[in-house]
Amino acid sequence: MASYGSSSAASSGSRTNGLAIASLCCGIVGLFILNIILGPLAIVFGAVARRQAAAKNGAGMAKAGIVLGVVDVILWIVLLVVAANNGGFSWYVGG
Repeated sequence: MASYGSSSAASSGSRTNGLAIASLCCGIVGLFILNIILGPLAIVFGAVARRQAAAKNGAGMAKAGIVLGVVDVILWIVLLVVAANNGGFSWYVGG
């Protein structure tokens, strides 16, 4: 008899690691907005998920999240350097 709330997918051990999914989502969203916040989060979530994913599914997603997190941080640094070389962030467009 199955207990309340259990399913065949959960009992077969084919669940994907939630931290790996969170890492991948933070890495993808961080490419577009809040990359200095979401990038390090993606790296941390991915590193923890890779440690947990020795026997679980999600090691590939965790690795992708780490890579995207590093790309997010590099993108933020590049944008910061470009802004500093152009006189800072300015919304004035007129001439």
